[in-house]
Amino acid sequence: MPLRRSESVASRRGSRRAGSSVGVVIIVLMSAPTLPGQETAADPMPRRLFLDEFRPQAQLQVERAAPRRSSVPCINMHTHPARLDDDAIRALAGDMDATNVALSICLDGRAGLATTELIDRLQKLAPDRYIVFARMDPVGDGDEDDPASWEIHRPDFGVRMADKLTESVRLGAAGLKLLKTLGLDWRDADGKLIPPDDPRFDPVWQRAGELGIPVLWHCADPPAFFQPTNERNERWEELYRHPDWSFYGGDYPTHQELIDGQLRVVARHPETTFICAHMANLPSQLAKLGTYLDAYPNMYVETSARIAELGRQPYTARKFFLQYADRILFGTDGPGTPDKLNPQFQFLETYDEYFPYVDDPGRFPPQGFWNIYGIGMPEDVLEKVYFKNALRLVPGARQKYAQRVRALQRRE
Repeated sequence: MPLRRSESVASRRGSRRAGSSVGVVIIVLMSAPTLPGQETAADPMPRRLFLDEFRPQAQLQVERAAPRRSSVPCINMHTHPARLDDDAIRALAGDMDATNVALSICLDGRAGLATTELIDRLQKLAPDRYIVFARMDPVGDGDEDDPASWEIHRPDFGVRMADKLTESVRLGAAGLKLLKTLGLDWRDADGKLIPPDDPRFDPVWQRAGELGIPVLWHCADPPAFFQPTNERNERWEELYRHPDWSFYGGDYPTHQELIDGQLRVVARHPETTFICAHMANLPSQLAKLGTYLDAYPNMYVETSARIAELGRQPYTARKFFLQYADRILFGTDGPGTPDKLNPQFQFLETYDEYFPYVDDPGRFPPQGFWNIYGIGMPEDVLEKVYFKNALRLVPGARQKYAQRVRALQRRE
């Protein structure tokens, strides 16, 4: 009798939300329990593999430049160091120096005094390497575990949050970060999801413009996360591993509805700078994204966690970066370690072919079963994407950047 192994996706999803399931079952038949490395020439068939065991090694032999540091000192617009312990933050400062990262934008700040505490911690552990953005605070004086008590339900929430933002900037914050929770998680008292363009936030967007700080906004997620998790979804294995990343069905809006809501906000507040995280979650639709950048001069994008999508369309991506060089900023997401940074440098600076988008040969591909290609940006475009655009948009960045560049030059 053949061996049979099966597992239901639904059983791994838990109970994230009622009425949601993925009707997929993995069943793999094996003629014998052969282990990797035990196959012989006499075996009529190779052992069948489970998807999460597949680690193909490309036989392609081509020259690669594979830079290990950026060609000019850069600014990483999207990092999250606050979740790390002190030793890891100190080590990360060494990684920044080694990879030519002059500054990183920490997006982990909170409104008010909490921002000051984070600024002081990072300055102590990694002097002069970070600029901190505050975050939108829906809870306020409410109970974190009791959403009904959150400040977001008060009629004066927008003004109160705007005042908190002013205080955060006075204490050292240089921008505002917004998570995808607006549109996909935060709910009104009646249980309905709060849309991205809800007018209660207008005082916050307006205040950011008055303060001259950018809003870095993660809205939506990849389009595949809003589609059925079935055999036609190219991110199936990723959603199988992270079932709570699926926003298909239930009362969730579509991907386009979220993007449209964000764009209405951008249009209503032309004096406020909006940096749309993760290439506005449209890296697979660059023609559409270009029309949005054309329509809204106060809209920018950053590259964090999306080179897997950009690098599989090198001709289209190269044309896009050349055309919109003044509107794109460099970022990685996560802590900004070399495994995330090196493929970004390789993507932006070389014409290397068919290389992994994560610099870790043993790691399971986190965002799709494909490799990527470099787009060979010229020096003037690299300078804009790596640091010049950030210097224009982030208050206080110019002085800190110059200081860190001098420090990096002394190390060489």
